[in-house]
Amino acid sequence: MDRFRDPADLAELLGDWMSGPGPLYRKLARALQRAVQDGTLEPDERLPSERGLAGALAVSRATVVTAYDELRGLGIVDSRRGSGTRVVRQPAASRPGADGRVPGGRATSIVQRLIDVPDEVISLRHAMEGAVPELATELAALLAEDLPELMRDVGYYPSGLPALRATVAERLTTTGLPTTPDEVLVTTGVSQALALTAQMYLRRRSIVVVESPGWPGCFDVFRAAGARLVGVSLDEDGIRLDALARAFAEHRPDLLYVMPTVHNPTGTLMSESRRRGVARLAAGHGVPILEDNANTIGDRDIPPIAAYAPKDAEILSADSLAKSVWGGLRTGWVRAPSATIERLARHKALADLGSPVLDQALAARLLPRLPEIAAARGATLRQRLAHLTALLNEHLPEWRFQPPSGGSALWIELPDRDAATFAQVALRHGVEVIPGATMDPTGTHDTYLRLPYTFPAPVLTEVVTRLTTAWTELTAHGPRQKTSE
Repeated sequence: MDRFRDPADLAELLGDWMSGPGPLYRKLARALQRAVQDGTLEPDERLPSERGLAGALAVSRATVVTAYDELRGLGIVDSRRGSGTRVVRQPAASRPGADGRVPGGRATSIVQRLIDVPDEVISLRHAMEGAVPELATELAALLAEDLPELMRDVGYYPSGLPALRATVAERLTTTGLPTTPDEVLVTTGVSQALALTAQMYLRRRSIVVVESPGWPGCFDVFRAAGARLVGVSLDEDGIRLDALARAFAEHRPDLLYVMPTVHNPTGTLMSESRRRGVARLAAGHGVPILEDNANTIGDRDIPPIAAYAPKDAEILSADSLAKSVWGGLRTGWVRAPSATIERLARHKALADLGSPVLDQALAARLLPRLPEIAAARGATLRQRLAHLTALLNEHLPEWRFQPPSGGSALWIELPDRDAATFAQVALRHGVEVIPGATMDPTGTHDTYLRLPYTFPAPVLTEVVTRLTTAWTELTAHGPRQKTSE
């Protein structure tokens, strides 16, 4: 069993293993021991070579050698000539997930980091911020004006609260996609929209065409359904039509998943002509499209791909209020033909019988105010982007990036450096970043990283200060070893 043939995969799953007291080798040994106990490393699992893991973790080979020696002394691993170092036992009292860790693949560690990240580390894994002030205003009004009537109802709406479905339909119609309430399904965020779509369209060995790079949490949803991902590159207008046509012809996929407005992580805004081309191409090949528009922040109102589609196209358009209003308001929706929504609603009913009614009622009150909310949040983000850009140009001028069309993060290329290695050094200096290879189903983009700018200016200043120190250490001296080692 050689799941971690690439040492970067294991380094990603170990997370912030450097936290806490003691020498590095002992902290690494403890992290590997925990990985055995929680089932991340299984019996007979072959560990990476000392040199390979040292490179992925940006530590000396001696650190890994000593950590492996400590594990051998505990009887957890064994080393034999020709077969490397392997896990020889798993404590009988433990089982995968028993310690509360999130099970799953390499990308799922992003979710686990919500739990693990210590306070002193500035985590850049999630480009989110607090709620907009309008949420508190509308919540107070909801409790005062609507709550008594809502409480007289049974509270079960598997397809969604009628008032919210009508409001979503009206908003989509206004933005250029004529929609009726029966073409809307309310979900518990876009994450559930993806999961329900995967249940309905995918089976084991199904093929999903995705943008490369993309958001790894979404990729894991499709992988969990047993699907195989085929990545297609982007240009300045979005997913490339020539490469998409080849992928359709060669792989005959079951689903196309795209983020047209705005793409995560590159910040690319798919052009109108590209949206029309994607819709026609998918319809011609009979491939359903799931478009994820949840990354939209700011004052742009661009019609979804479905607005440019021929009548025979099957397109599901997902969105939510997580980015524009608050991540804690777990309310999203899917727009699709009514027959598709009816089928999807059956999967939703089996999942949870319907999303929370109070959340939906609050969302229905907030949606009409979304243009003003988005404009204000967009103005704030543009100020923060300008601040971050100025800092990077001053302190890290060799880093390359294109100003994004929207969204909340920069997609940065590091000159001739592996981003996963830099991420390990940056973590040692108190900043957690996502290396690009984690966000690419093909494993490329290994010199890229994602840098959100959703933080206040003082935090962004501190982030760049720490990243500059880490970059100087890596480029001028190589990864510096702590004296405690």
